[in-house]
Amino acid sequence: MFNELREINKRPEPYQFYTAAELWTDPHRAEKMLAYHLDDSIDAASRKSEFIERSVLWIKDYFALGAHSTIVDYGCGPGLYTKRFARYGMNVTGIDFSQKSLEFAQKAASKEQLEIEYIQADYLEYDPCKDYDLITMIFCDYCALSPVQRKNLLGKFRASLKQRGSVLLDVHSLSYYHSIEEKAIYEFNQMDNFWAVKDCYVFQNTFKYDLEKVILDKYTVIEKELRYIIYNWLQCFTPDDLVNEFNENGLEVTAIFSDVAGLCYNDRSFEIAVVARKG
Repeated sequence: MFNELREINKRPEPYQFYTAAELWTDPHRAEKMLAYHLDDSIDAASRKSEFIERSVLWIKDYFALGAHSTIVDYGCGPGLYTKRFARYGMNVTGIDFSQKSLEFAQKAASKEQLEIEYIQADYLEYDPCKDYDLITMIFCDYCALSPVQRKNLLGKFRASLKQRGSVLLDVHSLSYYHSIEEKAIYEFNQMDNFWAVKDCYVFQNTFKYDLEKVILDKYTVIEKELRYIIYNWLQCFTPDDLVNEFNENGLEVTAIFSDVAGLCYNDRSFEIAVVARKG
């Protein structure tokens, strides 16, 4: 038992393991994640609808988007942004891991007679086949990726941008990093049976990596006949980090905000939104 607990509480190397597929494609967890997306009382898998409405209006005006503008939303979830873009007549594509979320998004689009292209794919492996006026990646999805994965993704972004196209994404800041404390907790059926249909015991370890400014939530889930680990990585950034990383991958940062609704940048904000174009 001592050795098992020591293994459970072991700190891995940064980005040593990647388990996104297990988190997003398992049918039970996908159902739970969809419920979080649609729960307008919390900012969990998605932000509240009031913020999303403000964000879409700002994005439309800031990037001078209109009918026939081409937009792709990476990690679109149940289409909370894509359907709003499509209402303005934009040519919209949404990419997501979760079949459950995309089924919801497609039904919502059909109900409003909105033509939106939804693609179920791991966006790290997906190769875009057309060019876009705007590429979005919202709710800090970029933070979950390793440096190698981010480099790969930025290359895809650059290759699929129109000549005057832009990228908009948001990330966690150093203020957010400093607000988090390391912890180790143990719960039965954590988060209302989020991890499994059957009863399970969950060990959650939160680790911080000061050199890399990375946070890891490591979940060791123990069911009666099954045991597995989910790793949720969160890279935190400064504006300079983003400028350097984008420049290294052929993208020029043109603006920094505190959120994707155009709030002026404040270094105490827990988030940073970045706008970039081809360098």
